This record gives sequence, structure tokens and C-alpha cells, in this order.
Amino acid sequence: MFSLQGKTVVVTGGGKGIGRGIAEAMARCGANVVIGGRDAAALATAADALRSLGAQALAVPGDITRADDRQALLAAALQRFGYVDGWVNNAGSASPADVGPLDGIGEAQWERVLDLNLKAAFFAAQAAARAMTRGGAIVNITSRSASHPNPGTGHYGAAKAALENLTRTMAAEWGHRGIRVNAVAPGVVMTQELAKTLDSESRIRRQVDTVPLQRLGRPEDIGPLCAYLVGDEASWTSGAVIGVNGGSFVPLGYLSYLHQVRRTG
Repeated sequence: MFSLQGKTVVVTGGGKGIGRGIAEAMARCGANVVIGGRDAAALATAADALRSLGAQALAVPGDITRADDRQALLAAALQRFGYVDGWVNNAGSASPADVGPLDGIGEAQWERVLDLNLKAAFFAAQAAARAMTRGGAIVNITSRSASHPNPGTGHYGAAKAALENLTRTMAAEWGHRGIRVNAVAPGVVMTQELAKTLDSESRIRRQVDTVPLQRLGRPEDIGPLCAYLVGDEASWTSGAVIGVNGGSFVPLGYLSYLHQVRRTG
């Protein structure tokens, strides 16, 4: 994989799921890895796993939606390693309490989802960019939901779509400072949290049927692309939004065709 030797990378939401997969990819590439998140126990376990891969790892518990905690995460990384070369805005979700059709979404639900998936990501990126005095790379984790209709979590999809737009504007405004900004948009990735929702074979099958490669994603599917985008090999890549989704961005008509082909032949 790409070498990140000597680089320090911060991954928000790095204690579990996709974030942990990203952090482990950075560790395998030789980076120093700083992980943030709300679950202190999960962070501690993840940090031990990163050290077992040979990385220097630092776990910083906190809530990325709080300005003080965002600054504390950055400050801890700078104090321990001296510089932040890469920042991955991975933290994001929509809790079951905040899911529902658009005509039933209340202001509190809207604010919680937008605060985590858009506002916190923007201000974390802003803080990281201000600290990157000799350049660096920011990766925003968005979602397939940013470019697809998203019944039940429309506000989440809207937040991720806005983050993709901000990614391109960040790239335009900060490029002259040597800061590259890109986004990675995963499809459906089977994490422990998602498994609580996809709690039956039929629900899993319905999701798999939308993926031409005929499987759901795994946390380790997302990390290698993030490592590339942070590394020097991507030195002329900025403002890109890259899907990692098993081909599930293809038109629904084509998916229907594939389903028919599989059923009849």
C-alpha cells in the first residue's frame, strides 16, 4: 500500500465501523494515527489494534459536534506529533430516533443530523486547514445518499450532498496553500450499527440486490482509498468525490436488468 511514513493523520469517529477501518489502513501505511470519537472504550480498543500494526496511536475521546472537543482533538494531535498532515472527517450518522419521512421530521431531528454530518465536518476541516501551515490533505466521508433519493433519511442525504459541495469549494479556496480536499462516498457498508437495522436475511438481500458486485461493503473497503488521498501519490488530486459502492451508482433500470438476468439464467 502507499507509504505514509512520517505523516500524522486524524480520523474522527475512528473507534469503530468505517472509521476504524480507515484508521487501520493509515496504520498499515506507516502513519501516526490519532482517533477521536464519543465511545472511549471503543477508542481504546481501536488504538491498541493500531499499535499492534506498528503505528503510534493516540485516542482522544470527545464529541465532534462540540467546538471545544474539536479543538482538543486537534491540539492533542499537534502536541503529540507536532503536525497534522491528514484529517479524515468520518464521524457521521443518523440515529434511529432521527429517521423518518420528510413530512414528519422535526427541527430537533434536523439539527442533530445536520450538526453532526455537515456543521461539525465543516468546522473540523476549517480547524485542520488552519493548522496545515505547510500543506496537507483533508478527506470528507460522505455517502451514496448524497447523490441518490434517500427516503427515510432525506436530511442525512441533504447534509452529505452539502458536504460534497463544500469539499469542492474547500479545494478551490485552500489549494494555493498546498491543502488538498477530497471526498469519499461509500455505499452500504455492513458495520455493527447497520447490522442492528439490517436484522434479517431478507433486508440484507434487498440491499445486496442493488449492488452489481453482489455484496455489501466492509469497513476495510474504504480505508485504502483514504490512505491514497492523504498520501503523496495523490498530490494532484483535489476536489474529487469518489464513490466506493460496488457499482451501486448505476441506473436502477440496469439493476433491474441484472436482477432479471440472474433470475432467468
